[in-house]
Amino acid sequence: MEETWKPRAWKVLLAFAIIYFVWGSTFLAIRVGVREVPPFLLAGMRFLVAGIVLYGWMRLKGTRSPALREWGAASLLAVLIFVFDYGLLFWAEKRVPSGLAAVMLATIPVFMALSEILILGTQRLTARLAIALLVGIDGVAVLVSRTLSFGEVPIDTAGACALIVAAISWSIASALTRKLPLPTEKVMSSGIQMLVGGVLLTLTAALLGEFRGFHINTVSRGAWLALAYLIVAGSIVAFTAYVWLIHHESPTKVGTYAYVNPLVAVLAGYFFGGEAIGPRAGVDQCGSDHYDAGEKT
Repeated sequence: MEETWKPRAWKVLLAFAIIYFVWGSTFLAIRVGVREVPPFLLAGMRFLVAGIVLYGWMRLKGTRSPALREWGAASLLAVLIFVFDYGLLFWAEKRVPSGLAAVMLATIPVFMALSEILILGTQRLTARLAIALLVGIDGVAVLVSRTLSFGEVPIDTAGACALIVAAISWSIASALTRKLPLPTEKVMSSGIQMLVGGVLLTLTAALLGEFRGFHINTVSRGAWLALAYLIVAGSIVAFTAYVWLIHHESPTKVGTYAYVNPLVAVLAGYFFGGEAIGPRAGVDQCGSDHYDAGEKT
């Protein structure tokens, strides 16, 4: 059930800052990790550990265990958020640079707006909004096009398509979060979603044969540090901030993190990951910025 009280402004600003900058930096950490650990297995390790930590912490504090219907709601979100969104993101980052992955996910606000129209019914599809949505989608179409003569390596089509599916899945889950019977304690809600998501991702990794040929003793220190950062900063801190925000602000407003994440991810990839900054990123970001301006007017 959605809470009616309004939190203090500084809490809202802090939560936005966390999902803006911490999540932006996790794209490079994912890229580092999937170089040595299979993608669905790495994602499973990330969320299984984070989920166990949060769930265990809340139980030790005396928070009741969620009811069966709350576990069911969390399981539905886990499929959408962790298996489809994060699973596909981790998989795509084996095929595309981390900065490009973040730019592709800048489509999330577009799909969040559509989710508010089609699922929540909290927004009307006006002519102005329709034009803004088309401009935002056009930015992605330009990005995916393999015909632009910028002299860059062509974008991997499978990776790009996976990221679009991930963005749609995340947006649907964000809208459903306000309708589903989740635990009122936001940390517990985050914990059980990640716990179920981690289990499902690990099972997916097993079904895809990712355990075959994987030797844990060959994983470098850098990859372990990347995983630790994803668990602590990206999941325990940032995802909990996101779950808290989505109950206090509209999905479209919360989705503005997708405008900042690409800038953080591209800069992190350039300075720390040796990735190039190509003109396509600017093209897509312009499309997203035009959508943002249209959506706010």
